[in-house]
Parts: sequence; structure tokens; C-alpha cells
Amino acid sequence: MSDGGTTGKSGDSKTVTRPMPPRTELSQGFWDAVARGELAVQRCGACGLLRHYPQLRCPACQSAEVSWQPLAGEGEIHSYTVAHRAFHPAWKEHVPYVIATIELDEGVRMVCDLLGADPDTIAIGQRVRVRFEDLPGQGRMPRFDVVD
Repeated sequence: MSDGGTTGKSGDSKTVTRPMPPRTELSQGFWDAVARGELAVQRCGACGLLRHYPQLRCPACQSAEVSWQPLAGEGEIHSYTVAHRAFHPAWKEHVPYVIATIELDEGVRMVCDLLGADPDTIAIGQRVRVRFEDLPGQGRMPRFDVVD
């Protein structure tokens, strides 16, 4: 019987790992940038629209021309919620935790949990900055921290 993503270093010690986000041909440019310690999103080759999540065609002009645009990785909290129940065992030790929609300065929005942030001090409009962290089961991932 599977234990939902646990791996152990020994028979009596288990570490719950986060589920791996899907990595597809469509999202490979994003993950390649993350591996380099950069945040990047698709840029339409026809109209220049930046977009995230990766899509086959531009939602504005329907062009299939695409490149990957590095971003500065700074923005603000557009909205957030506080999770009081873990949706997966890997988040159980973090409850309660903040899940935020981040609006990057370039206008693109991303969703990220803000593990370690005090839910009572989070506010819409707070500035955030990306950092990269190696997470068990996922490898290098973009993370956002509130900046003063």
C-alpha cells in the first residue's frame, strides 16, 4: 500500500516529500530557467504579451510564436488565503500557511505558498521577492518571501 509520497532513509525514519509538478514540453522553458536560478515566463513573439501558465497559443492574438522572458522576480501580494488544513501530508507541519497570488512587476501573476510567513502579518500589497530552494521530491523550485 502506498503512503502518499513518503520516502525513508532507513526503516524507522520517513520524510514526506512534496508531489512533483508536471514538467512537459510546454513548460520546459520555465523549468530550465528555474534550474539556472531565474524566473521566466512565455512572451508572445507576435504581440509581446507575457503569460503564465505556459500555453500553446497567445490568448490575445492566437500566435504560436513564443520565447522565454526572464523576469526580475519582484512583485506584490495580489490576494491570499490561509490554509488551515493540509491538502497533502507534506504540508501538514506547516498548517496554518499562506497561499498567495503574486503579481510580478511585469504584470504576470503566479500562485505560491508562503511557508514560514506569519499568516497574521500578511497583507495585500506587500512586496515579495523570488528565491530558489531545493525541496525534497521536487528539486529546485521558485519561492517568494515578503520583503520590508
